[in-house]
This record gives sequence, C-alpha cells and structure tokens, in this order.
Amino acid sequence: MIDISMHTDSEAQLSQTREQDPTELLQRGRVSYERNEWRDAFEAFSAADRITPLCAEDLQRLAWSAGLAARDEDMLATQERLYQGLLDSGNSLPAARAAFWLGFRLLARGEFGRAGGWLGRSQRLVELHSQDCVEQGYLLLPMAQRRLQAGELEEAQDCATRAAAIGERFGEVDLIAFGRNLQGRALIAAEQIETGLARLDEALLPASAGELSPVVTGIVYCSAIVSCHRIFAFERVREWTNALSSWCAANPQLGLFTVQCLAHRAEIMQLSGSWPEAVEEAGRALERCVRDIDRLAAGRAYYQQAEIYRLRGEFEGAETAYRDAGRSGFDPQPGLALLRLAQRDGNAAVSLIRRVVAASGERLARIRFLPACVEIMLAVGCLDEARAASGELTESAGILKTDVLAAIADRACASVELAQGNPHAVLGPARRSFRIWQQLGAPYLAARMRVLLARACLVLGDTESARMELECAAEVFKRLGAAPDLGAIAELIPTGGAVIQTSARQQGRGLTERELQVLRLVAKGCTNKAVARELSLSEKTVDRHVSNIFAKIEVTSRAAATAFAYEHHWI
Repeated sequence: MIDISMHTDSEAQLSQTREQDPTELLQRGRVSYERNEWRDAFEAFSAADRITPLCAEDLQRLAWSAGLAARDEDMLATQERLYQGLLDSGNSLPAARAAFWLGFRLLARGEFGRAGGWLGRSQRLVELHSQDCVEQGYLLLPMAQRRLQAGELEEAQDCATRAAAIGERFGEVDLIAFGRNLQGRALIAAEQIETGLARLDEALLPASAGELSPVVTGIVYCSAIVSCHRIFAFERVREWTNALSSWCAANPQLGLFTVQCLAHRAEIMQLSGSWPEAVEEAGRALERCVRDIDRLAAGRAYYQQAEIYRLRGEFEGAETAYRDAGRSGFDPQPGLALLRLAQRDGNAAVSLIRRVVAASGERLARIRFLPACVEIMLAVGCLDEARAASGELTESAGILKTDVLAAIADRACASVELAQGNPHAVLGPARRSFRIWQQLGAPYLAARMRVLLARACLVLGDTESARMELECAAEVFKRLGAAPDLGAIAELIPTGGAVIQTSARQQGRGLTERELQVLRLVAKGCTNKAVARELSLSEKTVDRHVSNIFAKIEVTSRAAATAFAYEHHWI
C-alpha cells in the first residue's frame, strides 16, 4: 500500500465518504474501469481514496479514469502521487513510466517547461536501470515528435522505428502502435505517401480491434486523421473518422478525444453535403470543450462553422467564427481570405492569401492555401500568380498521388485555362475533377465543377449543355442553401427563355432545409423553445436559425416572417 494522502477535502465530503464501505467502493471502481465507465470509476476510486489511500494499481486506475473523463488536473495530481509513491517504495521503472505520462500529457497541453522536467526525471530513472526496458522505447516517442515538428524527418523516423522495435521486443502493443503511427507521420511529411499511409494503417488496425489502451487508441486515431487530411486523403479521413466515432459512441463516458472526434465528423458532414448537421456537430464539439485541453479542436470546429456560414452567404456569422478559430490557435486561412473575396474586398483577399502562401515553406503546408490563391488571383485579374499557384498544385498532385489533390489541381488548371481563353482545354480536367468529387460523395464541390464546365460550354457556344450543367448545379446549391453560388448561376443563365428560377425570393433567399423547417414552425406560432423541442435542437441553435432566416428574407419580426412564409406557399 502506498500511503500518500489526497488533498484536503471538505468536512461534509469526508463525513459522507466515511459512511461508505471502502471495499465496496473499490470493487465498484474496478468494475467500472474494466467496463470503460471512466466517470463512474473516478467517482468510486476517489471516494474510496478519501477513506483509505489507494494501492498503486488502483491509484493508476484513478489517474487514467480522471484523464479519460477529461478531468485533466485530477489526472495530473494523481499521477504525481503515483510517481512519488512508486519512487518511495523502490519501484523505479514503474515510477519512470508514471513520470513519462505526466510529461507527455503536459507536452500536449503546451506546458513545455514542466513537461521537460518530468520527462527528464523519467529519463534519469531509466538510465539508472542497468538493463534494457520498455520505458526506453516510450521515452523515444516525445523525442520523435520534437524531431518531426522541427522538420528533422530522418531523425524522427529513426526514433519512431527504434521505439516500435523496443515495443516488439517486449510485446508492448501500445508502444508498437504509437511508434508505427509516428513513423507514418514522418514518412508523409517526407512525401513518402504510400509508405507513410501504410504505417498509419498498420497502427490503426489494433486500435480498431480494441487491442490498445484507450489513451493510445485515441492518439493514433486523431493524429492519423489529421495527417491524412493534410494530404487530402479524404477516403481514409472518412473511414477512420467513422471508426473513431464508433469507438467514442461505444464509450459514452469518454471525455478525452470526443471534441476532436466531433470536429472531424463536422468536416466529413460538410464534405458530404450535410451542412446543417455539420454546424450542429461543430457546435456540440464546442459545448464539450474542456478549457485548454481541447483548444485546437475547438479552433477546428469554429473554422468548420465559419466555412459553412461563408458558403451560405451568412458573412457576419462567418466573420465571428473565423475570429474565434484564430483565438483558439487554429489558422483561419484560407477561409478568411475567401470571405473577403465574397465581400468584394479583393485587396484584402489578395493581401491575406499572399501572406500565408509566402509564410508556408514546405509543400504540405502550401497546398492548403494554393487552391484559394488560384481562385482569388483569377477573381482580381492576377493571372500570372494564379497560373503559378496552379502549376505548383499540379506538381504536388504528381508527387503526392491522391485522387482528391488531383481533383483540386485539375480544377485550378481548368480555371486558369478558361481565364486564358482556352475553353477546349477546360473540358478534360474539369470532367476528371467532377468525377472524383462525385465518386467521393462531395455534392457541393461536384456542383462547382458543373458551373466551370458550363462556363466553358457558353464560351464554345454550346448553350444547351451549359443550361443542363447549371440546372444540375442549381439544384444542389438550392438544397444546401449556397446562396452566393445560386446568385452566380443567375448571372450565367443565357438570356431569353431561362428555365431556372434564380431570384432571391424564388430560391427562398438561400434558406436551408433546416431553416425552412424552423420557419414553418415559427409561422405556426411555436416559440423558439418549442421549435427546439420539436426538432431535437438546442434553443441556442434555434435562436441562430431564426436570426439567419430574418436576415435572408429581410424581415424584423416573427409576424412578418409568418406572412412571408404564407405568401410564398411554404406552409
């Protein structure tokens, strides 16, 4: 037994726990822990610990229960107790393991000074041990991460490979998977895409089979998804996001990783054309954020909301969400630059996109911004810069060899060819790009390719094909509520006998299907609270929908909105 007392509790809390049977509490905590019911385990172990200090094994369970339930401060405090108790009892290698996880968690929180101190303690204990041990492999993991972040890719691969080899020698599945994951990330950064993806897949197989500890499972899922997203490997992003979502759903008491999961799900929903659901999913991610633990995931969720607001023409909401993303540490570009373009502030758009492209040195960082650079430069007439950005995308697509990046490069190429007056050269790359987006199930991006094809057909005098492409695109934009894109189509319709109704009022002013549902209920006299209950939404979400509806149909009261709905036969 490690006799280390918890921090002083209130007298009321102590009085309550004294009345409970510590043996029963321990049994309850152990059973809950085995069932992955981490909140229940934390409460039971904490109550037992207030009566009699926990043994090392149960103290470790308490620490991981706290961490997985997103009680970070409790996790760190308990892990420190575990470290000290193990050290005092002469268990140096388990103490080194406890110090490692303390340092590793502090690294993730950005507390580099404290993290370095704990990792240093772990390293010193391992060095005092005369024989090889699995803890040597774990200590290579933060070293590999530091090398990776510094761009020292060969060194990062070496550290990760050595860590995985130690894991194999000791049969430590967590260490093997973590090492393979870091290998894959370093290989992808070195543009060895196929080999890197294979390493990520190899690390994810034991995670999906339930063979890894919960914390390592979450780490390899989330880091692999981010790595695949960087190279536009969206098929894998979707596959592994679905797997992560299933894992989180199977563990409802999981607090750690759920915000990252929801943010990734919002991205997939946007790509798949489920925009209202994507906004709501990002909102759920933000509601579950725990202080600094989920700051970057919160930024990703804000950015996802901002992107959908921008595409729907809700520029004020987009502006706010991009700012919130930036405050959370997530770069709001290129979305913010595209917002400025949509607001017809070309100078600001050009300045923003030039800055971020110039500041991005390595290829994987630049390809995130180059598609927006092509779009913005073409819009303001800077054809040379657009052509250069398009050429770089084509080169990157040839090296990285992912279908989605090929589709992005083809779109950029087709757009530049059209701007240069070569409509025949547009058709091949535009159709290839369209097929990829259609196969991927990305309706908005496929519809944008239809518009580009239509523009080329109009220049070639093929108005019938242009009209067909525009009709198909308009149906998608209307369903999604992509009001700016609908407005752009209206300007392209050939004069005389236009068959697409495109005025703002005829298209419902870009109201989404969800907003139409809300408007119909408002018109029936429902309060926002009643609407929220009827549609299974939060009242805050309904408030936002009502505000957006009023802005789109240009009314200032519920009565006026009701009259508008009846006038246009939406009820």
